[in-house]
Amino acid sequence: MKVHPIITLLTDFGLKDIYVGVMKGVINQINPHINIIDLTHEIPAQNIAAGRFSLMNAYSYFPEKTVHIAVVDPGVGTQRRAIIIHYKNHYFVGPDNGLLTGILEPVLNSNINHNSQGLEQSEITAIELNHPQYWRTNQPSTTFQGRDIFAAVGAHLASGISLEQLGTFIDPKTLVKLSLPPYQITDFGIEGCIQYIDGFGNLVTNIPGKAVAGQKWYVGINKQKKKKDKKPKKKKSARKCSKKDKKRWQDQPQILSDLSCLIPSGQTYGDVPSGQFIALVGSHHWVEIALNGGNAQQKLNLDCGTKVLVIRYP
Repeated sequence: MKVHPIITLLTDFGLKDIYVGVMKGVINQINPHINIIDLTHEIPAQNIAAGRFSLMNAYSYFPEKTVHIAVVDPGVGTQRRAIIIHYKNHYFVGPDNGLLTGILEPVLNSNINHNSQGLEQSEITAIELNHPQYWRTNQPSTTFQGRDIFAAVGAHLASGISLEQLGTFIDPKTLVKLSLPPYQITDFGIEGCIQYIDGFGNLVTNIPGKAVAGQKWYVGINKQKKKKDKKPKKKKSARKCSKKDKKRWQDQPQILSDLSCLIPSGQTYGDVPSGQFIALVGSHHWVEIALNGGNAQQKLNLDCGTKVLVIRYP
């Protein structure tokens, strides 16, 4: 049985307009046998961090040699580079704005064996897309390069055109990375932040599940700064520090005073009654905060970037 190549699409285009359909039309014109799979087109508009998170948590579920086209591109038409990244025998096509590099962070911070003479020995290969003969047009739109560059190049790549033909090699260390604060292990716990909010309102942190494996723990949320013009509403659904909790961490008074609530950990959303918060490791393997039967983001009124602290039982 002949195996057809796969292209995945991830954008912030939504489905109201024709943009996604047009990209598929460009791919189909080049190779009608390509299987096109939509990861999502509901990334919040221009939210590179949300696109980055979604891509890095989805790509490994596809076969090797899959071409992943991702377009969340506030800088479309500017001097930002158009690129391909080859990593773990997957291909990532999109703008060089941090969208694609979430998958690379574990190795971008270490020594990279980049071999511009051959691909087999390279852990990461990066290409700048500067060969317009493989674009839909050599005069691409300054507002829709998902159609004119990324869809066309992705289709050619999936059809067997080599990386060397599509552009020139660049140093992977020059790729743009998002300046998201890393999680840190301290004497008081694991400090991190909210990196993504899913459609259910679950608050996904940047603390990996392996950091809490086999332990009992709480997630503490830092107090939000009060606005001068408004009195903050009391978060009735937030679990305040109990006397029992305070006794556990009596040697950490400053940590407790900086927290607005403590959320207990569990294994499933149903480990707590409906309407109560729980912290757990989600299917994406990151620590997340959820509200059983509700929307944690709306109840807690928290946004991406909010600091959190995992406190392990003494």
